[in-house]
Amino acid sequence: MIYLRLIAESFRFAWQALRANLLRTILSLLGVTIGIFAIISVFTLVDSLERNVRDSMSFIGDKVIYVEKWPWSTGGSYPWWKYFQRPEATEQEFRMLERRITTGTGVAITASRGGNTYKQGNNSYSNGNLTGISYDYPKVSEVPIADGRYFTPQESEAARNVIILGDEIATTLFPYSSPIGQTLKVAGQKFTVVGIIEKQGENIFGMPNMDQMGMIPYSTFSKMFDVGPRGIGSSIVLKGREDDPGLLELEYEARGIMRNIRGLRPRDEDSFAMNRPEMIQEAIGGFFQVVGLGGWVIGGFSILVGGFGIANIMFVSVKERTNIIGIQKSLGAKNYFILFQFLFESVFLSLLGGGIGILLVFLLTLIPQDMMKITLSVGNIILGLGVSAVIGMLSGIIPAVLASNLDPVIAIRSK
Repeated sequence: MIYLRLIAESFRFAWQALRANLLRTILSLLGVTIGIFAIISVFTLVDSLERNVRDSMSFIGDKVIYVEKWPWSTGGSYPWWKYFQRPEATEQEFRMLERRITTGTGVAITASRGGNTYKQGNNSYSNGNLTGISYDYPKVSEVPIADGRYFTPQESEAARNVIILGDEIATTLFPYSSPIGQTLKVAGQKFTVVGIIEKQGENIFGMPNMDQMGMIPYSTFSKMFDVGPRGIGSSIVLKGREDDPGLLELEYEARGIMRNIRGLRPRDEDSFAMNRPEMIQEAIGGFFQVVGLGGWVIGGFSILVGGFGIANIMFVSVKERTNIIGIQKSLGAKNYFILFQFLFESVFLSLLGGGIGILLVFLLTLIPQDMMKITLSVGNIILGLGVSAVIGMLSGIIPAVLASNLDPVIAIRSK
């Protein structure tokens, strides 16, 4: 009960100090407000940006390895012409990996061609991607069908002219009717629409996604275009198991099978690259860490100024209430009571400033954004309030200790 009374008494003193010197308090809290606003706004933007980037790359897949000619990250001083001389991944290699791999849950092959024009009647869509995928592609990467269906095994094996459209292409070509069962023309061939992919929406970097893509069976794609060593390159995609951390088992087995298929000797370098989406995600994570550090530096200076402002308020408050402190101590108030009273006031003022900063960030998230949805997470709210509380404690500890150690007789005599 005494602790509740102590908290209520401290809160009353803090509120009185705030009302008695409103302008001074607002000016002093401005530093904390700006500092918390800077830090939390940067973290909120970074979190939202990172989430949107990862969502934009979701079509690449999760826990997968891409067997390709070119590595996604070369690094070092490795000559580019060695990559150029490598052979492309082939359908024959895909079939052999599909039969022999034991540490994965799925194997697929895919190839893509950009700059295609889709036509249907008087409607057309330019610069769309056309991607060929094997039947088991959904085992390695999600293909979210919103309407219609996926290819049948017979359509895939027989190289039928069936297509699954991205939402943007479907909306452009068939604005007033359902595309399912209707025909369109792309790359000089007629296709029957069997499915529509769920709308993915725009992404922040303008990266192509499934909205601007049409998917056809890989066998159909290879029949239409020159897929191979001198034509369009293919990618073999391997899906790992959940109980294979880091996909090490899958990578070791796939590397061994590929080296055996290509007849490489033990001392020969790999003639293929094994790419992972984690390579890009790690690079993105490193970039966002630097941005987050910048937010701490920018906000730190403002918080430092705000901390000095709160400390100044507390020193003035101790000076103004020295007589009251003497009376309280003469009536039996313990040192910890006085200490807690001023420390609570300091933390309360700092939390108030931090809360206003977080409120400003929240108001920013309400502004509609077409490219990126900005969300203030609970973690960032807790971080902002936690930093505010720490700044309040550090700013108020010295004035609170000075107040608690005042001699009651001398304090009562002060004016």
